[in-house]
Amino acid sequence: MNRYIQLFRVGNCVMGVVGLVLGTLVAVGTGIVDHLQAVALASAVVFLFFIGGNSLNDYLDREVDKLAHPERPIPSGRMLPRTALRISAAAFALSILASLFLNPLSIAVVLTAVIIMLAYELRTKKMGLIGNMSIAWLTGALFLLGGAIVGRIEYTVAIGIMAFLATLGREIVKDIQDMGSDFDRKTLPQKIGAKRAGVVASIAFLAAVALSFQPYLAGFFNEAYLAMVLLADAIFIYCSYVHFRNPKQGQRWAKYGMLVALVAFLLGGLL
Repeated sequence: MNRYIQLFRVGNCVMGVVGLVLGTLVAVGTGIVDHLQAVALASAVVFLFFIGGNSLNDYLDREVDKLAHPERPIPSGRMLPRTALRISAAAFALSILASLFLNPLSIAVVLTAVIIMLAYELRTKKMGLIGNMSIAWLTGALFLLGGAIVGRIEYTVAIGIMAFLATLGREIVKDIQDMGSDFDRKTLPQKIGAKRAGVVASIAFLAAVALSFQPYLAGFFNEAYLAMVLLADAIFIYCSYVHFRNPKQGQRWAKYGMLVALVAFLLGGLL
């Protein structure tokens, strides 16, 4: 694989853009055709942001990757560490610069995301719950940005918070699953035990379920949304207890729940 494509993790970059576009669809539905310029610009912002984050990750984890991912550009000797660092700095700078052509709320979302990403890679990654919350916020922020660029962020707040809560629960469950191999991180399960950490994860899943009714009750979305989101809720409720006996199964079902919830929000935005 080309070393730059591998460094950038282009697949992740594309998925970030998809999240942004889906957020915009939730906010304006088919009206997205009237905002193609803003969507294209924001897509570039997100793509560059992911390049910056992934390149910084490879630079900072270069020693660990000698064992964990020896095929990556830096440990394999196909790229100098300082090259990855320079790419990261340039990508973050270009992402921020491009965001300045969006509206003020969108700029605020992007700047906050950059700060949280830098803090995560430099410090909070190894701090357990704070690191989990950072990843969860960055996931939710994609949908918030999708709404912000078209001036309808209020339509994406619910899905942003749901994405935050569901991702938070899943990240904690993943840490429970990886307790035996996490030697360089102080995760929540290591601090308070697997069972208590599992309770926190379940609370996050169930909070996402409770929030899911808000867009319907507020009149944003119709019965099609409600029917589909009830299915997502059932999956999250299942996740809230199955992960206690099988963390791997729990975090897998959490992904399914997030996918179904996303379909629900799309139905709400498009119908």
